[in-house]
Amino acid sequence: MKTNEERLNELLAHLDSLDHIHVDEIPQIDLYMDQVTTFMEKHLGELKRYPEDKVLTKTMINNYTKNNLLPPPEKKRYTKEHLILLIYIYYLKNVVSINDIQIMLKPLIDHYFENPEAAHSLEEIYASLYKLEQRQHFRVENSIMKTFELSERDFPGADDQYIKNLNFLSLLGYDIYMKKKIMERIIDEMAAEQAKEQEQTNGKEKKIKEENKRKK
Repeated sequence: MKTNEERLNELLAHLDSLDHIHVDEIPQIDLYMDQVTTFMEKHLGELKRYPEDKVLTKTMINNYTKNNLLPPPEKKRYTKEHLILLIYIYYLKNVVSINDIQIMLKPLIDHYFENPEAAHSLEEIYASLYKLEQRQHFRVENSIMKTFELSERDFPGADDQYIKNLNFLSLLGYDIYMKKKIMERIIDEMAAEQAKEQEQTNGKEKKIKEENKRKK
């Protein structure tokens, strides 16, 4: 029977094994849809819970485009910036809704997607996030270790492995729940700001149309 320390080490080893796509691994040439799904499967396939799961499908890509999460491809070819957005979507969809992701990514698409005049390229923004995630990884591991230790302390049924597992899972779930609530709060603020900007834009366009009518 495994000791608690062995179980914890196995969990942390699994966490370390989870793959991430470095910016240098993203192809610099444009890809067709089949090549995009193959690329994502190759680099993120180890993250699947079940072998039959798909990291990305053609239907998913088409739905992302319809929902304005992904700009349409040029001549059926997807750029490295398309791939970066798909990576963002892949991780975020496991935490928040598609509508929330649309709100999160809209400014990124509007101001940085294939925009040579932007202060920073989408590639630079992703590379910066990648570095931050590497640093955050150690914080997450430390948090999991502390949560595991907390679930192993004295409590009614402490000799029952099922109760220990239940407590550990519940504590992890609580942590995820609280962080998700923070994400949702910030996303709601972003949505309100975007709605305000759209209202201002609509007002300006309406004013221009009215002035043009008067001139006629």
